[in-house]
Amino acid sequence: MPPITELTRIEPVYLERLAKQGVFTTGILLEVSETPTRRQTLADHVGSTTNDVTTWRDESLMLNLAAFGPAEHRMMIQAGVEGLRDILGLEPDAFQERVVRGARELGLDPPDDLTIEGWWHQARTLEEE
Repeated sequence: MPPITELTRIEPVYLERLAKQGVFTTGILLEVSETPTRRQTLADHVGSTTNDVTTWRDESLMLNLAAFGPAEHRMMIQAGVEGLRDILGLEPDAFQERVVRGARELGLDPPDDLTIEGWWHQARTLEEE
């Protein structure tokens, strides 16, 4: 599980507050924010809003996709894909085009088609109700 310090949409003050709550990884963040009630409780404990927690959760879900690491995260950010919701908002071909474009803009080799397709399907599996 990636550390929460890899989240790009979280302010440093909240990283410190989350650490005091024992939230060091994206996996723990996902666990403690699993339900709307838990999201509100976490927001209350760290002095943020539930919208903040939902945003952190969205990016955490993306960071926990299979075969996903720091290079892939940079690639997604370059492609304008900041979290699971952005993936869910794209059709498979459009998602693939963005990922490939992001990789090329960064001078990276794009992931193979099967990996990109797998991320898109995983996002559908993780889609929250």
